[in-house]
Amino acid sequence: MSGYRSRIYQNYVHGRQEALAPSDLNGFKPRAALLRKLIREHFPANREANIVDLGCGHGALVYFARTMGYRNVLGLDTSPAQVAEAKRLAIEGVRQADLMDGLSALPDASQDLVVAFDVIEHFTKDELLKFVDQVRRVLKPGGRWLLHTPNGESPFGSRMRYWDFTHEQAFTRESISQLLLTSGFSRVACYEDQPVAHGAKSAVRLVLWKMLRTGLRLWVAIETGSGKGCIFSQNFLVAAEK
Repeated sequence: MSGYRSRIYQNYVHGRQEALAPSDLNGFKPRAALLRKLIREHFPANREANIVDLGCGHGALVYFARTMGYRNVLGLDTSPAQVAEAKRLAIEGVRQADLMDGLSALPDASQDLVVAFDVIEHFTKDELLKFVDQVRRVLKPGGRWLLHTPNGESPFGSRMRYWDFTHEQAFTRESISQLLLTSGFSRVACYEDQPVAHGAKSAVRLVLWKMLRTGLRLWVAIETGSGKGCIFSQNFLVAAEK
C-alpha cells in the first residue's frame, strides 16, 4: 500500500468529521436490524459455512454473524486503524491484510460466501478485474459473493461516489452485472438499500421511501418509456453466484 491510500487508510477511522467506529458495542444498535436482515436473507443456512468478509472495517458484520451462530467467519481489512478498533471492541476473527494478498492466500473453492461491503469502489478498473477473478477462484461451486457499493443510477449517486477520497468509481445494476457475468459468475441479482422497518420511525421512513421511489420511477418512465428494474438508493446490494 502506497501513495494516497497509505495516508488515508492509516487514519481511516478518525480522519473524518465523525469517527467510523462506535465507542462500544452498543453503538451497533442503529445498524442491527439491517445487518441481521441481511444475514437472514443472504447468508448460507449452514452455520458451519466458511465466510470471509473482505474490507470488514471494524468488524460490525463479523460481530453480528458470530452472534447469529456463524462460527467460521474471517474478516480482513487493509486499514490498521479499522483493525485496531475491532480489537478494542473485542470482535474476534478480524485481521489486517492487503485484500489481494489475503485472497491469494485462500485455497481454491474454499469459501461458501465472500462479502465485500463498500470495497470494490476503491479499486481502479484493472485492479478490480484481478480482484473479481480471485473472489471467483476461492468460492465453492454454487458459492455466493455479496457486495455493497455506490449506485451510479441514483439521483444522489455522486454523493456516495465522492463520499470517500479513496473511491475510484461507482456502478449501476447494468455495469456490475456486465462485469460479473463476463467474469464467469452464473447469476447476478441487485437490490435496493431501502429502510428496514423495526419500529415506528423506520416504518415511516419505509413508507416515505416507497412514495419517493414511485415518483422517481415515473420520472424515468416518462423519459425512457420504462422504469422497470430501476434502483434508486444511493448504495445497492449485489448477490452473485458462482
